[in-house]
Amino acid sequence: MTENQGPKHKRDLTRRKVVVTGAGAVAAVGVAGGVAAGAFAGGTGKKTPTPKASSTSSEVCYTLTSETTEGPYYIDADKLRQDITEDKEGIPLTLSLRVIDSETCKPIVNAAVDVWHCDALGLYSGYESLSSGGGSAPTDAPSGTPTGEPPTDAPSGAPSGGTGGGGGHEEPTDDKRYLRGTWKTDRQGRVTFKTIFPGWYRGRCVHIHTKVHVDGTWTDAGYEGGTTCHTGQFFFDEESVLASAEVDPYSTSTTERTTLTEDTIYDQSGTTGGLLKLKYNKKDIAKGVIGSITMGVDPEATHTGTDDAVQPGASATATDTASPSASAS
Repeated sequence: MTENQGPKHKRDLTRRKVVVTGAGAVAAVGVAGGVAAGAFAGGTGKKTPTPKASSTSSEVCYTLTSETTEGPYYIDADKLRQDITEDKEGIPLTLSLRVIDSETCKPIVNAAVDVWHCDALGLYSGYESLSSGGGSAPTDAPSGTPTGEPPTDAPSGAPSGGTGGGGGHEEPTDDKRYLRGTWKTDRQGRVTFKTIFPGWYRGRCVHIHTKVHVDGTWTDAGYEGGTTCHTGQFFFDEESVLASAEVDPYSTSTTERTTLTEDTIYDQSGTTGGLLKLKYNKKDIAKGVIGSITMGVDPEATHTGTDDAVQPGASATATDTASPSASAS
């Protein structure tokens, strides 16, 4: 396990900027925060209960959400929007998120939240040639699916051959940006995205990537400056994934699937590790899914998910080095 490095109040003030295109996107910046859950079709409109603060000042009121690797296919805040679906086919997914301070339980307002994930057949926008097996995969990508007994708690470090830094960032190979987006939290720390249920690729279970940025500035041009206080991933229980695998186009995938318990990134800690609470019709998941979670973060920490440093309170995790690969039969 990597030793903690650097003071808790370390700030990474690398300049960030959201590129906003079109009048509609500019207007979106003026909206005060993200919409509440249920704004999209199939939403419930119900609020996630806020954990109560501890009566003992030395105790935290909410568990820190696990930090994970950024992975090789992150594109910095490229699209400011809540509906990230574009023209991708798949089971509708409403992702209802809440961001709170893990020590005070107060909502974190005006944070920039990034989400990105692969499509129903395991392809990442911006990296389709790599996702489909063309081009070069990350140099420390594993050669197959994980073997041996599944972990029972958080991994103690990077897998053999990894660097602990997420497998290295890959530069985009195309200009597509589906299933990627950034939006800001509202006064309750809430933000909602409309997308599709992700598919899977070699070596990884079904997941969604996320980042939370704080202390930046929202302008007509987008979001600038600030610090990345959380880099994580969201996960789906096996029941929902098995159900999705029966629905087209997921059912056409010939890629061997890694289960939740086999995954080298998910730390098996449930909600703390990023496991989503899901709501859907058990008899017809194709109608849509609502996934929700509250992320407890430390707004004074820096977690970029791209180096070996583990900030105070964070979990050391394995690297997301699997090379996406999927094909339709």
